[in-house]
Amino acid sequence: MIRLFCLGFFILITALAANFLASKLQFKTWYDFIYGLASSSDYWTQVTFKDLLWLFILYPLLLGLGASLGQIIFLKLLSS
Repeated sequence: MIRLFCLGFFILITALAANFLASKLQFKTWYDFIYGLASSSDYWTQVTFKDLLWLFILYPLLLGLGASLGQIIFLKLLSS
């Protein structure tokens, strides 16, 4: 259970940092994307290739790296 908490914590910290980075680089976040799709039928015209690259490739990759970092730190600190 501690392992899952550690992984979840690192994924959360990574997601917060990634969302901050996305806003600074003017990428759409998942919140923007879902809200835009729900509110407007022509929202796809506002979504750029860089937004899709961020949402479907880079963001999940960063979250996976955050989980991997959490796993490594968990193994180093709490595993004997």
